Amino acid sequence: MELWQLSATRLAAGIRTREISAVDVAESCLRRIDQLNPTLNALVDVRPEEALADARRADAAVAAGEALGPLHGVPVSTKINTPQKGRLMSHGLAALAGATAAEDDACVSALRSAGAVLLGRSNAPAFSVRWFSTNDAHGRTLNPWSAGHTPGGSSGGAASSLAAGMTPLAQGNDIGGSIRFPAACCGVVGIRPTVGLVSNWTAPEDTAIEGPLTFQAWAVQGPLGRNVADARLALRVMAGADLRDPFGVPALPEAAPPAGPVRVGLVRDVGIAKPHPSVDDALDSAARWLADAGYEVEELELPLLAEASRLWSLLLFEDMRPGLPGMLHMGDEGLRVHMGYAYEYAAELWGDRPDLAAYIQGWARRATLITRLQELLGRDRILLTPVSAEPPFEQDADIDDPVRGRAVVAAQWPMTALPVLGFPGVSVPAGLADGLPIGVQLIGGRFAEDVILDAAQAIEDRAPRLTPAL
Repeated sequence: MELWQLSATRLAAGIRTREISAVDVAESCLRRIDQLNPTLNALVDVRPEEALADARRADAAVAAGEALGPLHGVPVSTKINTPQKGRLMSHGLAALAGATAAEDDACVSALRSAGAVLLGRSNAPAFSVRWFSTNDAHGRTLNPWSAGHTPGGSSGGAASSLAAGMTPLAQGNDIGGSIRFPAACCGVVGIRPTVGLVSNWTAPEDTAIEGPLTFQAWAVQGPLGRNVADARLALRVMAGADLRDPFGVPALPEAAPPAGPVRVGLVRDVGIAKPHPSVDDALDSAARWLADAGYEVEELELPLLAEASRLWSLLLFEDMRPGLPGMLHMGDEGLRVHMGYAYEYAAELWGDRPDLAAYIQGWARRATLITRLQELLGRDRILLTPVSAEPPFEQDADIDDPVRGRAVVAAQWPMTALPVLGFPGVSVPAGLADGLPIGVQLIGGRFAEDVILDAAQAIEDRAPRLTPAL
């Protein structure tokens, strides 16, 4: 077995004990990048000499007996919309193709402090607003399972590179499924943490922290990994109290474990988009595996998830409306078409131009939905839902025509409902359908990441191992 095939957890343990060299790991990943990235186009701004220099310093620290972080010497990719000092910060825009960041984002700083070797920048769509990872600045990222289907978005480069073995871990961010959906499309694990658990602080030079309220209150940073244990390890590294983040927690909470068996509410359909048969099959398999692991599974009707998804289209799109002309001007044609169809979908729900009263009432209603969902979940219940109502979309399905474009938005109700509510969710593979990975989503109460990760581990332990034939 080559080093690029090993898990992040295994690599970290091997490097710590000097069984494995960080330089050898970096070289193995770089060879894999050289082999596959020209086709997949998952990573951009890969600088081998810088990565190898960091790996040499990591080996020297081990030899010197220095204190080592949990990811010491482990390669990780970071996303082109997340500041990393001195590295590409293009947001997928041709006009910013040469832009670089002046300072590390808080989550990048956390990875660096944990000893990670930052190996490359992962591709994403323009402004990271599509569920497809293509842009005019860096081109199209392919899914390792099928070039004709999306690797997901917006963290599509992160998920594609993971599934292909280029890096064992990746950083992503999520305001509408941008971690969870790519993970499902590529057959890896992605975690959207509770809002505030991972700092979303960014350098003062970047005005993202002064962005719309929905961006501040809903966007999160999180990890993607090839397995649950790796994603859990990366989440622990990235989590931290940071009062610079206006929604950050003042101290990391210690959630009490459930007192008894964890109950699982299976939610298949909330009346927005009928699940595809392969999605239903994946839910059935996941429910069966959880029951086998001792979970109590029951089917639920949960219309509040539909309501939350509809609020996403109201609150997010109205927050974006003032800056929309500038986005459309700087973005590519795919962005322009997608946003047009997405706003048409929102107009069907809320009218062409929702007024301020509707916007204010939307935020007020959000609070009620959060309270009701937390009361339902308590400490001993989680939800099992689709990741999407459809299998991975065909490339550019969101811009093919208005009907298909709106159907894509509707299918993503499990991705859009959760950011509105701020609860944690994990996407975990549950099998293959027609040669494509199908994932399921687990949702827990606020700061119940360990509870849903335990359930994800139970699914992973029983699901078939997924490895693309590359």
